[in-house]
Amino acid sequence: MSLHSARVAALLAWVNSTKVCPDPLKDLSQLQDCSVFIRIIHKIHGSKEGESVLDQPLPERISFIHGFLQKHCRHKLAAENLVSAQKLLDGEELALAKVAVLLLYHTSMSCKNPGDWNEFDYKTQVELALILKFVLDNEECLNENLEPFLQRKAESSSSSTSSSSFEEHSPLSPLPHKRDVHFLELQRISSFPSTNLPSTPSSPMGDIMQTPQFQLRRLKEQLVFERENREELEVEMAENHKLIMEKDAQITMMQQRIDRLVKLNEKQAEDQLEPKEMEELREKNESLVGRLHEAFRQCQDLKTEKAQMDRKINKLSEENGDLSFKLREIASNMVQLQRALNELSEEHNTAMAQSEEKQRQLEKELHAALQDKKCSEEKIEILQGKISLLEDQLAKLEECSTQEKGEVMGDVLKLEELKQEVSSLTAKGMRLEEEKQQLDSLVTSLQNSLSESHRARERLKRDLQAQAAEGQA
Repeated sequence: MSLHSARVAALLAWVNSTKVCPDPLKDLSQLQDCSVFIRIIHKIHGSKEGESVLDQPLPERISFIHGFLQKHCRHKLAAENLVSAQKLLDGEELALAKVAVLLLYHTSMSCKNPGDWNEFDYKTQVELALILKFVLDNEECLNENLEPFLQRKAESSSSSTSSSSFEEHSPLSPLPHKRDVHFLELQRISSFPSTNLPSTPSSPMGDIMQTPQFQLRRLKEQLVFERENREELEVEMAENHKLIMEKDAQITMMQQRIDRLVKLNEKQAEDQLEPKEMEELREKNESLVGRLHEAFRQCQDLKTEKAQMDRKINKLSEENGDLSFKLREIASNMVQLQRALNELSEEHNTAMAQSEEKQRQLEKELHAALQDKKCSEEKIEILQGKISLLEDQLAKLEECSTQEKGEVMGDVLKLEELKQEVSSLTAKGMRLEEEKQQLDSLVTSLQNSLSESHRARERLKRDLQAQAAEGQA
């Protein structure tokens, strides 16, 4: 199965952004000698730990990369199981893409200043953010899920869905059309500044790196790094302590030998030894004294270094304890705020659905009432025309004979009935107008209730944002 073209393009764009190769890469096959990966590792750590490996054959380069991934990427499975050395040796593009994914993840986690993500276009940022989110969500089963994720074909529907998951919830977009909560809707809380007024929308990569999930994972990575650093210092201190003990033993042995030589010199002086033998003993004595002084100096240096390491370990222990306490406190607060935000979101979505249904019903009733009122007004206009016509006829009757008046009595009665009907309609119209005003009032009340629910949810989001910002600090 071919690789996901958009994700491969995003990974190559990130590799090019590291500026470790003179010319931009256009294809994964250009990574098969693994030299670019080694240069990226050098740049991440700011050291030349594996510079000599660049001059070694490809199997030694792959072994170095395996060792780095296994030591620093901290996944449950060993690097050998996640990235096959044989497939890297064969230049398989899927294996090269896996290494690029892991280095992208490690760089994002370990670097304090990962760079300006705005140098990438929006589509590339979306794909890079999806890759980071996938690794975060699949750390326990990355070996099973990474290959399908990188091999998934880029379909037009999936691409549009990936982009819309960011665009739907950007700070300048309207309310989301869907009721589902996407992975960034609740997690990109800290993507805005601490003020309540959002400025320009942040990038997708900036958003994913400011989520509570990413920040908590970064804090855990720092804790693990500090713990391992402390363990390495403790091992080094133990070795230095052992060396000091050995030096002390050597000094004791030399002191004993010097004492014996002094006594021997005194005895030989008493026995009046030959000048040549005395000179040899004096040279040996001076050599031993020089070695003793050197041993004393080395011992003193080791003791000074041990004291410095003790202070550094104590400082690391204090920082480790503070960081652990802060991590637990932030995690607890975030869990509580996340739970409250989820509950409020569910209530908001339910209230939104109910209010929309109620509003549709009220609008339907309002429309029917308006239609009824319109029909009544038209009927009243027709009847008023008839009434005017009959009133004209009655005025003429006053000039006619009594016989003619009797003949048109039926029209008079017809006229009275029309007046009563008109009166019954100008009353029905008033009732309809009152009902319209009541419906308008209900619609306004519903809109105010929805606005208050939205403001409550935004306040809770800002609280969660503040907690995430504190965790980042």
